[in-house]
Amino acid sequence: MPARGSVAELVIGLIGPTASGKSDVAAAVAELIPADVVSADAMQVYEGVPILTNRSSHAELLVAIWPLTHAASVGEYAPLAHAAIDEILAAGRTPLVVGGTGLYFRAALAELELPSAPEEGARERWSGVYDDEGAEAAHTRLAELDPTAAGRVHPNDRRRVVRALELAEAGGSLVPAEDRLFGGGWRHPTLLVGLDVAKDELTRRIEARTRRMFESGVVDEVRRVLAGPPLSVTARKILGLDEVANLACEEAIDAIAARTRRYAAYQRKWMRRLEGLVMVAADRPPEETAAEIVELARARKRLSRP
Repeated sequence: MPARGSVAELVIGLIGPTASGKSDVAAAVAELIPADVVSADAMQVYEGVPILTNRSSHAELLVAIWPLTHAASVGEYAPLAHAAIDEILAAGRTPLVVGGTGLYFRAALAELELPSAPEEGARERWSGVYDDEGAEAAHTRLAELDPTAAGRVHPNDRRRVVRALELAEAGGSLVPAEDRLFGGGWRHPTLLVGLDVAKDELTRRIEARTRRMFESGVVDEVRRVLAGPPLSVTARKILGLDEVANLACEEAIDAIAARTRRYAAYQRKWMRRLEGLVMVAADRPPEETAAEIVELARARKRLSRP
């Protein structure tokens, strides 16, 4: 039997920009209903960098599961997330999927047909083609491999042209990947909640969190990491790694905060395209935000307050 106060058979997907307070809100939700938190963060899957990746102090599944030498992929993550969610539901509890990485979040909640992983070094090779031969030449190559994607990507959009070439070479396509990212098709009944924080407040939180990273010893953490075995291509993408390694403290803080603000803006834009997303205010104590989310979940399942 489902535990008293649960919203059994319902999955809650909680998404928000970085520094919006997702982990604290999730922990508060888990205190109100029998819920287990499943992380959907592409960088928190790595062990050894809890400060740099802002790993939550609360219990979450699928964090620190791979070494930094491992080339993590959403294709490898998805079945682990599905198994975790199914086990939580089978136990009569509520899976609470918490994400800031859009593709990982979507892959945890839905069955995505993911393309084969590109060959090692494919992105660097196509980046070289773009830089050496020029934008138009690279776009022409894309038109030959994937005309549909070429029709949707501007030649001057270097990042997406390179990504589209990488996917096309592996037998996939950027276009269907984008089309299925924002639709429904959830594996289980799902309440999708987005955290809404005013831009000025989010900027304040980002700057404060970045400073706390340095106060907590992120410089020593990065030194230990870089003194060890070479990092995988995906681990090298952890935000702030290069800045901490190569810049003086104040310069690194400013640079990381600026990159984080840009990433948060991208996340805000991305999440609002998700079908069925319910926005809740998160510029208040996490317990208040959590209470609203639980009420939304209970209304969805038509359960009364315990």
